[in-house]
Amino acid sequence: MGFISLIGLALFGYHLVVHQSVTVSLTFVLLIVFLFICEYYPMPMPRGQTTLTFPIIYMIYVVFGIDIVILTYGLTVLAINFIHRRPLRILLFNPAQLIISFYLAHIIHRSILENIVVSQYSPLTIEILGFFLIISFFYLINNFIVDIVLWLRPEKYPLRFWIGKNQGEIISYVIAFVYGCLIHYLGSQNRGEVDSFSFFFFFSPLVGLSLLSSIIARLKVEKNRIKALFDFSSELNKSLTSQTWEGLIKKLIGDIMIHEDCVLFLRTQEGKWELTMLNGKLTSQVMENEVFFRMESLESLMVYDRKDSDMGPLTSYIRPQLRSVLYAPLLVENEVIGCFVVTKARTKSFTIEDTRAVATIANQLAGFFKKKQLLKEQEQRVILEERNRIAHDIHDGIAQSLAGAVMKLDTSIRKINTDPIEAKQLISDSNKQLRDSLKDVRDSIYALKPYPTEKLGFHTAIERKIQELKKDQTLTLKIELEIRGERGPISPMTEKVMFDVFQESVQNCIKHAKATNLHILVSYKKDHILLKMTDNGIGFSLYHAMIKAMNQPHYGIIQMNEAAEKIGAALQIESKPNEGTEIILIVPKLGLEGTNKND
Repeated sequence: MGFISLIGLALFGYHLVVHQSVTVSLTFVLLIVFLFICEYYPMPMPRGQTTLTFPIIYMIYVVFGIDIVILTYGLTVLAINFIHRRPLRILLFNPAQLIISFYLAHIIHRSILENIVVSQYSPLTIEILGFFLIISFFYLINNFIVDIVLWLRPEKYPLRFWIGKNQGEIISYVIAFVYGCLIHYLGSQNRGEVDSFSFFFFFSPLVGLSLLSSIIARLKVEKNRIKALFDFSSELNKSLTSQTWEGLIKKLIGDIMIHEDCVLFLRTQEGKWELTMLNGKLTSQVMENEVFFRMESLESLMVYDRKDSDMGPLTSYIRPQLRSVLYAPLLVENEVIGCFVVTKARTKSFTIEDTRAVATIANQLAGFFKKKQLLKEQEQRVILEERNRIAHDIHDGIAQSLAGAVMKLDTSIRKINTDPIEAKQLISDSNKQLRDSLKDVRDSIYALKPYPTEKLGFHTAIERKIQELKKDQTLTLKIELEIRGERGPISPMTEKVMFDVFQESVQNCIKHAKATNLHILVSYKKDHILLKMTDNGIGFSLYHAMIKAMNQPHYGIIQMNEAAEKIGAALQIESKPNEGTEIILIVPKLGLEGTNKND
């Protein structure tokens, strides 16, 4: 870049010395204003920008000569880069590469035309040929210089960016070529003197097209960026119960910006910091506590450029060739729960769009990991409640029964000689009580075994259960399973509750409903998962069933409803005598379950 800048500066200085003064006419001012507008509103491309200024540059070239083109073109681009506060290297390089490209195209164009026998062709043909030569070589040389510089930079230059850049340049070339042909065609019609108003009305559509195309292109780029962020948010919520979030972050950050390293640190519930994700390289992954202390003190997004030795908390761990580091703290209620770090190879290379995108990603990650933490805490609470329930059941059930049996045995020992008949009865009662306790212990052990959904997942578990029932020759019930929508990940706790409701409903249908058909529907909808079981059995009175469930504790209606409440689901039971039964479980996704597609 420095070499190109020096050559461009020398070329500019040479033409500044040799140029002849030009009368500042309204036409000249108008062309400069149009040039400034078209350069100020370029069309964004995947890597860089392109403009529609060439017809205006060419008109200045035709009317005022090569010296004025070099001076006005260089100063205009320099001024625009200065207004945009670009770094010095870009401030000098951009005008240099453009005036060098035009000057070389001018030399080649003049050399070729000097060797053509002009008398063999019409003046219009020669003019269009000359315009074709100068525009073609200008675009070729300019893009060649840009490609060489981009390939030599330490930053990555993927093939897809090169293709995207050249697509934009081809569009600009075609529009400029058409406009240039119109310039020569209309100029050959002898329409009289061409005044400033003619220039204004001729180039106004080009300026308008430049403004419109720039706005449309920027909106398209922003739309793609927003879509990528939206898709990231949606996919991130789906991965709450899995570890696919790491791949999503890497893909998104790669789609929206060129970068070198992408690092994510998280703070555990115990306050300990961990390196959770690394896409790139650090000089070491073992870090001092001072690094994390500085991360905890971050209150907003920070960008460090290598103007000095300070590159933020990771100064000692960033590779020496990297020049820019962006730190985005993950904040939840003013508490730092993590830090998202992105690095680049050049100074001042993070654009406003980059910083906004990273800030958005950091906010989404903060909410995501907070949800993940709360979900883990909720599952731990459920596990603790289940343990307490088991301990309570053992204490009030098996333990009391065993204690009663022991007391009876002790009494029988004391009475074995004085009252053998009563002692024998006590032993018999204790034996029965012990057998009942043994059955309860076995039931408890069975209940503690890994759940079918833990091994197989919800879908496979219910499919296997239905297959087992179909193999039972004594069962006359016809069972149909229907699954709608796209399956998605479900948390283990939700799978367990859904399978429990399914299993209890099927058992009740077999034992009590006297049904011949049972239809099971699992439907993934936009905002919830639906589990519906419908049979054609004898039905029942819901009121009497509730009273019976309260008096005879077992995994029935009340227990199903309590389990549904734990995951925020709603259980609906519709039944009347002789009209069959319909049980519906509605599980809201809440960003935690399933997919975002309708069934």
